[in-house]
Parts: sequence; C-alpha cells; structure tokens
Amino acid sequence: MSTTSGNNSKNTILGVAAAIIIVLLGVNGYMIYNRSQLKTQNTELTADLDETTKLKEELNKQYYSALSELEGMRGTNEELNALIDQQKQELDGSKARIETLLKDKGNLTKARAEVANLQGRINQLLAEVNTLRGENETLKGDVSRLGEEKTQLVSTLEAEKATTSQLSTAKTQLETEKADLEKTKSDLAKKVTAASAIKVQEVDATGLITKEKGKPAKSNSAKKVNQVDVCFEIIPNDNAEIGQEVFHIRVITPKGETLASEGSFTSGSGDDVPFSKAKTTSYNKGESKICASVAPGAPFEEGDYKVEVYNKGYLSGKGTFKLK
Repeated sequence: MSTTSGNNSKNTILGVAAAIIIVLLGVNGYMIYNRSQLKTQNTELTADLDETTKLKEELNKQYYSALSELEGMRGTNEELNALIDQQKQELDGSKARIETLLKDKGNLTKARAEVANLQGRINQLLAEVNTLRGENETLKGDVSRLGEEKTQLVSTLEAEKATTSQLSTAKTQLETEKADLEKTKSDLAKKVTAASAIKVQEVDATGLITKEKGKPAKSNSAKKVNQVDVCFEIIPNDNAEIGQEVFHIRVITPKGETLASEGSFTSGSGDDVPFSKAKTTSYNKGESKICASVAPGAPFEEGDYKVEVYNKGYLSGKGTFKLK
C-alpha cells in the first residue's frame, strides 16, 4: 500500500513539474514573440524617425533655398516686391502645414507627398516672380526706348522750332524788304506820276446867266448867275505821254464846300477829294485851252469862290472869282 502511495506522489510531482515547464515554455515563447514585436516596432519607429528627420531637412533645404532666391529677386519695383512677399507667405504656409503633418507619424505618407510636391510649387512661385520680373524688364526697356524716342522727338522739335524761327525771321525780313521795296516803288511811281502831271495856267472862272433862248450873259450877281464857266490853258509837259488826259475841276464855295460835286478822285497823298466837273481832253504835248461848265442847279451864294484844277491827282493850277 505504501508502494502505491509513493508512486502516486511521484506521478503528481511529475505532473506539476511538467505543467510548470509547459507554462514556463509558454511564457518564454510569449516573451520571445513580444520582444520580436517590440524590436519590429522599434525598427519601424527608428525608420519613421529617420524619415521624419530627412523630410524636415529636405523641407528646410527647399524652404531656405526658395527664400534666398526670392530675396535675390527683390528690387525697386513695388509690384514685384509685393508679389515676392505674397509668395513668401504662401511658402511659409506650406512649410507650417508640412511641419504639422510631420509631428504625427500617421500623416507621414501625406507629409512625404507634400514635401515631394513642395519643390514643384516653389518652382511655380519662382516662375511667376521671374515672369513678372521679365515683364518689368521689358517694360523698363520700353520706357527707356520711349524716353530715348521722346528725347529724340524733343530734339527734333527744338530743331524744327529753330528752323521755323529762322524761317519766320527770314520771312519777316523778306516781308519788310518787300514792303520797303513796294513803298519805294510806290514813292517812285508817285514821283513819276507827279513829274508827268500837266500844269495849267490862266485859270479863269466866269459867272453866266443862261436862258432857254438867247446867248448866255456874263454876270457877277449871285442872285442871277446859274452857271460858272471855268477855262484854263495847258502848259506842255515832256514827261506826260501823248493821249487822253483827265482834269478834275473843283469849285469851292465861300463856305468851303465843293460846288455841284460829281464824285471824288484820289489825290497824290492818297486822300479822296470831291470835284465839281471832270474834263477829258486829248493831249499832244502842245498848248491848248480847255473850258468846262459847272451848274449846281441851286442858287449861288455871295462871296469869294476858289477854283482848283487837278491832273493825275496833283494840283495843276488854281484861280478865284467873286459873286455879289
């Protein structure tokens, strides 16, 4: 009986030991598995950390390189500088967004894509600035060209003004010379005309009483006289050409008025002079007597009368008569 109890105890101990061994083997296996998992996780974390560090480095590299290029493009053009500031703000926003993604490993894939796309966006931003800078350079060139053209136009205009001034001065001088020449010509013509004017002498005026029937009778009575006959003798002038000559006879009343004015002629001084009678005669450079009648058709006044005879606008001779 003791032998059987001893065997049972031994079997029990062996069973417990086997169970313990199995448990220990299980615990050891779990620990080995758990260690493997931890090692894998550590490896992944290390890999993620390395990639995060690389992505941050790449991010900073692209960011500061872009900043340097943008600042290098800054100049005096306000529009260009404003665009550069705008591009920098957009670049700062992209950097901040990527840095936020890098803080969470769950967004590492998205952060990786953002970093990869950042350079393309930077290139686009730089291209926009370069385009505007190119346009500004073109504009500067146009402004410079226009400035040169303006300078050339101003120079041309000044030259044309100078030429116009010279031409104007020359024209004024020519006009002055022409006016002087015309005056000289006019003065010479007047002298020639005056030299060719025919003088007269023996200017005699006689008051007449005329009736429908019978011979006119001489009279010096202002109440009776209704006509005045004016006669004068031509003094030959070799400067006058042979041909028709007009003599203007002017009878001036005691009041200084022209008696029975038929019109006016231009005197040698350029004045309009009224006349009483115009007499045309044929001149042949010989002596001749000319007479003309002046009938006013109204009563004569008492007093002293003057008689003036003109040829070619110049006074040729004069006389007087009196009516009582």
